[in-house]
Amino acid sequence: MKTTILTNDNNVTICLEGRLDTVTSAATAAEIDARLSSLNSQFSADNCQLFVDASHLDYISSSGLRILLSLSKRFKQFAVMNVQAQVYEVLETTGFTKIMTVERALRQLSVNGCPLIGAGGVGKVYRLNGDTIIKVFREGTTMDEVRREITMSKEAFVLGMPTAISFDVVKVAPSTEGDAECYGLVYELLKAETLSIVAKCHPDLLDTYARKYADLFRQLHDIEVPAGSNVPSAIENERKQVKYIGRYFPQENVDMLLSIIDSIPAGNRLLHLDLQTKNAMVQGDELMLIDMGEVGYGHPMLDLGHAYSAMVSLVGDYEKIIGMPREMGQRLWNKAIDYYFEGLPADVIAERKAQIEVVSCVRNFSWLSLSDSFPEEVIRECKALFDERVTKRYDYIREVCRGFEKWSC
Repeated sequence: MKTTILTNDNNVTICLEGRLDTVTSAATAAEIDARLSSLNSQFSADNCQLFVDASHLDYISSSGLRILLSLSKRFKQFAVMNVQAQVYEVLETTGFTKIMTVERALRQLSVNGCPLIGAGGVGKVYRLNGDTIIKVFREGTTMDEVRREITMSKEAFVLGMPTAISFDVVKVAPSTEGDAECYGLVYELLKAETLSIVAKCHPDLLDTYARKYADLFRQLHDIEVPAGSNVPSAIENERKQVKYIGRYFPQENVDMLLSIIDSIPAGNRLLHLDLQTKNAMVQGDELMLIDMGEVGYGHPMLDLGHAYSAMVSLVGDYEKIIGMPREMGQRLWNKAIDYYFEGLPADVIAERKAQIEVVSCVRNFSWLSLSDSFPEEVIRECKALFDERVTKRYDYIREVCRGFEKWSC
């Protein structure tokens, strides 16, 4: 039995390798106690997280279980991670999975040879087979961020959002040499294709798909997020993202974007916040949503502004990111937004379209906060566009913002 103890900031990880049985448990417990005692000056049971990495633990007996139980009682923040199937079965049978955090080892998958469905700031989506797709998160994504997306998917589903639910978290092997292993979420979507692919393959049905797209937005924006929900404030997240891109833009530019955000009225409607056509899957006659990492609550104009930024004023390779020619995507959007506002007076529709375009100016640049690894040429392009899209139009933007309050939801 081999025991290794690692420290990182306020985290202590005990790596167990081999068989934790009657023969080895006493020596292992003594070694752990001695090492943790030596760390008392640096860590305490109240201020540190203790993890047991069981990725190489092949067997555990009742005496080994007593070690885990003792550690869980000493440390408020305690978890057993990367547990192999045979050990997990023991922990589950004995009820340990109910009294402490226990996480299975993630199965390994490869996406080599799998068709790429879409790519964005937070990752890529591949089709694994006819029944399943996988979202592969960008390098550097933490398990906490993956768990947040799972939580938001479930929360949104319960509230009534037509979203696909992931049934497995996996680790994805590097596609090419030099790449890093990444986390992935597997979704079951029977015979589903993205709205982008379906619209591109059936341009004669563009009007039909535009109405479905509009209906999806309306369905979302009819849902009121109750107080106490786990769904976060979209405005607060938008503000954080804009402040984050201060690394690329002068404070004057950041303040311009913040002034737009601060003008957006409060709201409690469910927002997807990345509802471009590659994140809507066509399954039969229904549209199902994927990529739930940015879900929040707020005013619908923020959701529509984000979508406008992707579908109309996107920075970058439009067809690669959205999955259809820019002209087709813009036509689909224009038809959809007309359907979304169907029944309102023409002057009100014109005013709200102008407001959506102004709000989209924030997303034109705040999306740079989604990753620290965007190519330098993309960052340069965004900087060059800021003067054209915001600075030169700032008086007009402020005038449009003054009318935001008239859009009640």
